[in-house]
Amino acid sequence: MSDYKGTELEKNGSIGRARQVLGRVWGFDEFRPLQEEAVTDVIEGRDSVVVLPTGGGKSLCYQVPALVREGMAVVVSPLISLMKDQVDSLVSNGVAAALVNSTQSEEQKRDTAARIRKGEIDLLYLAPERLLTNRTLDFLTTVPISFFAIDEAHCVSNWGHDFRPEYRGLRALKQRFPDASVHAFTATASERVRDDIAEQLNLESPSVLVGSFDRPNLTYRMIRRDNALRQIMNVIDQHRGESGVVYCITRKEVEQTAAALAAEGISALPYHAGLDDQTRQDNQDAFIREKVDVIVATVAFGMGIDKSNVRFVIHAGMPKSIEHYQQESGRAGRDGLASQCILLYSGGDLMTWKRILEMGDRSNFDEAMQNINAMSDLCTGVKCRHAAIVNYFGQEFDVENCNACDVCLGELDTVEDPITLSQKILSCVVRLKERYGVAYTVKVLTGSRDAKIMEAGHDQLSTYNLLGDESASSVRTWVEQLVSQGFLERYGEYNVLRLTSEGRDLLQRKGTVTLTRSTKSSGGRSSRSPVAESWEGVDRGLFDRLRACRSELAAQRKVPAYVIFGDAVLRDLARTRPASQAGLARIKGIGERKLAEFGELFLNEMDAYCQENSLSRDVTVVVGASAPMSKPPRPKSVKGAAALKEVFALFEQGKTIAEVAESVGRAVSTVRGYLNSYIAETGSTDASVWVSPEKITVIESAISASEDGRLKPIHEAIASDDSVSFDVSYEEIRIVVACHSNRVTSGA
Repeated sequence: MSDYKGTELEKNGSIGRARQVLGRVWGFDEFRPLQEEAVTDVIEGRDSVVVLPTGGGKSLCYQVPALVREGMAVVVSPLISLMKDQVDSLVSNGVAAALVNSTQSEEQKRDTAARIRKGEIDLLYLAPERLLTNRTLDFLTTVPISFFAIDEAHCVSNWGHDFRPEYRGLRALKQRFPDASVHAFTATASERVRDDIAEQLNLESPSVLVGSFDRPNLTYRMIRRDNALRQIMNVIDQHRGESGVVYCITRKEVEQTAAALAAEGISALPYHAGLDDQTRQDNQDAFIREKVDVIVATVAFGMGIDKSNVRFVIHAGMPKSIEHYQQESGRAGRDGLASQCILLYSGGDLMTWKRILEMGDRSNFDEAMQNINAMSDLCTGVKCRHAAIVNYFGQEFDVENCNACDVCLGELDTVEDPITLSQKILSCVVRLKERYGVAYTVKVLTGSRDAKIMEAGHDQLSTYNLLGDESASSVRTWVEQLVSQGFLERYGEYNVLRLTSEGRDLLQRKGTVTLTRSTKSSGGRSSRSPVAESWEGVDRGLFDRLRACRSELAAQRKVPAYVIFGDAVLRDLARTRPASQAGLARIKGIGERKLAEFGELFLNEMDAYCQENSLSRDVTVVVGASAPMSKPPRPKSVKGAAALKEVFALFEQGKTIAEVAESVGRAVSTVRGYLNSYIAETGSTDASVWVSPEKITVIESAISASEDGRLKPIHEAIASDDSVSFDVSYEEIRIVVACHSNRVTSGA
């Protein structure tokens, strides 16, 4: 039994006892919005469906009641790593929690069973597959069960964004345990998904609580992708030594990005379903335990991550739905501190997702494409990002300026006469008889000499080359913005463009439209960003010292660092510099158990630092009264940066891939990756060092075969050309296309 269960608590009702548990165990003096209502439902045994955004404190909604109600609470969780982290955190707070999973020995499982029989466990964590075995269900019927909490409950619904068939079997809980209430928790669920969860779990007149989908501590930026590695590096450079996640669409992109970051001296590891189980687990553990700063991953990474101090999430490509984006970007700032969410997108992302869907189960293809189009509209939209996300989930957003997105921070460069520009684009769609997609329309507007355009006679249209002075990427952005604002729509299997009624009105200059120019924004933080406010008054030197102390303690105990203390606690300590146990007890997030276990150690660290720097103690901080102290940048790894510099120098000398590989002692495949980075970084326009002139001629003549930047159509066009007597590799095509693109961009 937990240290706190059965002790003398205040007697003024269940929620009063819950507040006291919250303070004594977790060190918080009040619940967050909707937590109190959710806790009350669990304590009073009323079935419930609770939707709180990532970082909204769902776990406390069932952990606190488990220490108030009699009997044992069973928590259903989908991933072993998530269960372990939560159990470690609970145990560190003096809570009697345990888990049973496949990684444990039979002896460990028997020991846990014995403790359960003796009534010594208050919270038991199980995966749905294990819980639903006859052996487990039969065992649990022999002990008092207070309630079941189902985490990641959207997995129950076929309409959810991460349906898992094994979750459907959980409806049996109401039949096998009629006296135990069942509570479903998730971060993202539409009304249809919420209703389906309640039906599938056979809940009895459940209470449905839906928190705000807004995450005010996150700053959103949607940036058109242009040299993704450089854009990613710009964000990471602002967060040296801090934790971040980079999401990529494909496994190949994950591997390439992780390798490129490592070459830049960034502590980074890959994570995707193609890695073997042990490597994947090791990489995840290294990230959670702060042995590496950055994890580069597909969407296979995320659900089981209970890491509170992720300071940035970068999407190197567009997610496949706003639900996924909300869930994935929500991995940032779970501790409530300001964090950045940067999404790098391009028009080709939509086609990438379409191809992925076409290769899979097509039963929900139309709905999946609707989700992808909605995500695309969010990327290209000009509405406050916070408002757009909240409105998508059916909620109102009544803040005039969120001060936490690229739109509200004024980072978008608006077009001076958007109606005239819109008329040009809409007219082109009409003259193309609304039969073509975005890529083709952009080519006509920018005066492309593509063979298909010439053969169709579209070079004779009055709208041909109408925007020839603009870049193709800018025109594509405007087309997509007209779609997101409802003046154009995609339809049919090939996403053909056509005007809406609002679009036809706009042709007559009736209506209001906003178009923006592509900016060179790197995702840098604005001076008005909440990031600065979250560091208000914090002594960065003391913070780093306390962080190092925390890391050492976490390593000794083999637990994630945030299990010791979260970043918010360390910042408050470095801000107020308490001089006594009583001062420590006033810091939110320090409960009785951690105060007793770690209080003296952290006081000693602060004593030493403050003496060395002649600093006062027990500081009273007035928000806005002092500027945050600057953090010196952490130097890059000399080894990684120097290696890349050496390789670039060799390419500059005109060395071939084989020659560079031999000089630096790296694999040819690795050097090819370096070459791609070199061409992008330097803007090289001459591919003749690495590809023969005759192959360059053939490849460049076939570039027009690809409308969305893919290499496969180019390769196929060359292979089908009977006049070409030699083979051309994808790597050669990639080099020539990159150099050709640089030449077009530079106007050379």
